[in-house]
Amino acid sequence: MRSYSLNLPQSRLLHPSIRFNRPAINTFLSNHHSRSLLCFKLLGSRVQRYGHCSTKDRFVVLCTMDWDSVSSFSLDDRVDSDGSIGYAFSSSEGEESDGDIILNPITDVDIPTSSDRFHKPDDALTTTAYELRMIGKSQKRNRIKYGMIINIGLVTFLTVFLLLLDSHAWRIVRLPLPPFHLICPFTASAVLVSFAGYICVPLFRISRMQMIISKWPARHSYKKGTTTMGGLFLIPIGVGVAEVLVGFSSIEVAGASIATLAFATIGLVDDFLCLVKRRRIGLSQWVRILLEVAVGTSFYFWLCARNIASPYSIKMVVPLPLPLGLVCMGGSYVLLTSFCFVSMANGMELTDGLDGLAGGTAALAFIGMSIAVLPICSDLAVFGASMAGACVGFLFHNRYKASVFMGDTGTLALGGALAAMAASTGMFFPLLISSGVIVLEALSVLLQVSYFKTTKHMHGIGRRLFRMVPLHYHLESCGIKEPVIVAGAYVISCILMLYAGYVGLISV
Repeated sequence: MRSYSLNLPQSRLLHPSIRFNRPAINTFLSNHHSRSLLCFKLLGSRVQRYGHCSTKDRFVVLCTMDWDSVSSFSLDDRVDSDGSIGYAFSSSEGEESDGDIILNPITDVDIPTSSDRFHKPDDALTTTAYELRMIGKSQKRNRIKYGMIINIGLVTFLTVFLLLLDSHAWRIVRLPLPPFHLICPFTASAVLVSFAGYICVPLFRISRMQMIISKWPARHSYKKGTTTMGGLFLIPIGVGVAEVLVGFSSIEVAGASIATLAFATIGLVDDFLCLVKRRRIGLSQWVRILLEVAVGTSFYFWLCARNIASPYSIKMVVPLPLPLGLVCMGGSYVLLTSFCFVSMANGMELTDGLDGLAGGTAALAFIGMSIAVLPICSDLAVFGASMAGACVGFLFHNRYKASVFMGDTGTLALGGALAAMAASTGMFFPLLISSGVIVLEALSVLLQVSYFKTTKHMHGIGRRLFRMVPLHYHLESCGIKEPVIVAGAYVISCILMLYAGYVGLISV
């Protein structure tokens, strides 16, 4: 008697397209210390595909494993020593959907047609495997379609919003501005980054600049091998377009560009070490934080030495809504600046866990900051619009399913750019609002670690607030699909963007 084992995600074990006839399925739960197995034993059952395939007097065991305890899945004939048929999960450059059951035969197997009827034992298993391989194909296509719809919706919203903002910008600044002041850098960066991706992504793939998967959720194992370091073409284009449009004469844009490129360099070194060492950790955590603090502190001293355009007669002030008004920080401004650089850079890195999540939320945060800083420094608003356009152009390659990730080269640079805009104008409060999703992602990690250490110290056993961190992994583990999470984050970020712009305008 042979036994077959099929390891599946629990949520996808029983699918309507696979029918089990009488006798009823006997189920039993087997708990192990190393992994959780949910085993379904089919005793003398008949496995059929729409009535065209059957097997009798079989002993079939179907096992499910939770996502956190398994990294690979297989369907194999364990006992047959003379060339058994094996099936294994596979992915090819992100084509398979997360959580879907995708099996490929290890050996050549003739897949039966719907009109064939088989009676040999292996035919039933072959047909069942074929059915399992078909599960999720339509869902995969639907999710890719949803990713495109989400991306198109974001681009349409931002384009219409910036056109409306440009038409009323003179009322905000009280000075004449060039026509299409913000839509021009946004569109130029989006188009250039989008086209650059079609050139750079294949080159990166040839150079084997691929993501290193380590301690990721098993549902994301299909992302292994996806090209990374997309920030190499994202950041230079966003910075370059802003510099060209303002004429290389703006001190504020020059400072923000230098800070952005400095953080991009830190991320580039980190990504390069990951590729060389073939592991997920490049620079050590403390070394990277020290480098980020050094850049933030240097930016503060640069602000002190330069005559930054401001409607106020003093420096180092933080505008807040009434009744608070202007808050003079004095020497503590350096602490606020350094903290902002470090927290935004690392928060952006934590957000980059789902396809399109970091790019879309960053684009909306940049637009919110552009509105907030427009009355103080219109050149910085151009910088923010250019970086937002670069993020949107990158989404054409990073949307679900992503063909490239921005890596630390991109995430750290985007966080540094947002922090530079806030530090140059004192708009830290609008930054906190516009980047609310990024802040929540970072807070989820801090709360998880703090709560775990506290409960372990008090009770001897650490407890967790979330199933997984950052927050988007927790939502995924609750059964919410990746495109739905990203779409929800976009909607929340849109609302926060509008509110951040409003708070920034009433604070000046």
